Amino acid sequence: MDNIIVSVITVFLFMVLFFLAAQLKKDNSIVDIGWGLGFIAIALSLLYFTENKDIQDYLITAIIAVWGLRLAIHIYLRSKGKGEDFRYAQWRRDWGKKAVFNAFYRVFMLQGAIMLFVSLPIIVVFNSTNNSLGILNFAGLLIFITGFLFESIADMQLFCFKRKEENKGKIITTGLWKYTRHPNYFGEAFLWWGIAIFTAGTELFLVSFISPLVINLLLRYLSGVPMLEKKYEGREDWEEYKKKTPPFIPF
Repeated sequence: MDNIIVSVITVFLFMVLFFLAAQLKKDNSIVDIGWGLGFIAIALSLLYFTENKDIQDYLITAIIAVWGLRLAIHIYLRSKGKGEDFRYAQWRRDWGKKAVFNAFYRVFMLQGAIMLFVSLPIIVVFNSTNNSLGILNFAGLLIFITGFLFESIADMQLFCFKRKEENKGKIITTGLWKYTRHPNYFGEAFLWWGIAIFTAGTELFLVSFISPLVINLLLRYLSGVPMLEKKYEGREDWEEYKKKTPPFIPF
């Protein structure tokens, strides 16, 4: 079966299942938990339908599984018991009687479409007949590991910070958060550059770079940094933090 068709069907069915679960829970923000898991579903589906598997196929499945599981668990623990995220709750109020319809197309199907673009490096690897590893493949893995650690450490620092009662309502400015206002977002973007570079040697190598470009655009200019920072606008401590800390790239 064609790898693109497999990926499209996988994403559609996966998002439909999460949409149905969200309607039962009345919480569309569970789509965020599904973000990492969706890529694992794509990789596993392609692995299942690929007859002549090689080392690159197994490696990209492994790194996607490690990244996706950690992200899903982190988001689940972060949101547990807190109800629907403020962004999705606001959209639900804005959409009124059309909330379910809009949620299906503007949250779940839209995220599924974005997921397909971002998953291009995975599709490219499984579509390739090349089964060897070179220096660029290992460079890509190193960049992925660096970004993964950066994101993971930043998430853990924030999680521990928020668990302390004395930090309630405060903004974290220590650890990796001292060098960028969004170290977790930076780490996420950085690791996808690594995944794209990992596809070196494949026939459609350059197509893979659509993925990190989409991630960078989303996190830095659309749904990531701007949306989150809007929540803190006008706060004196936030404005002071902004003056001395870059928004995305450290230092």
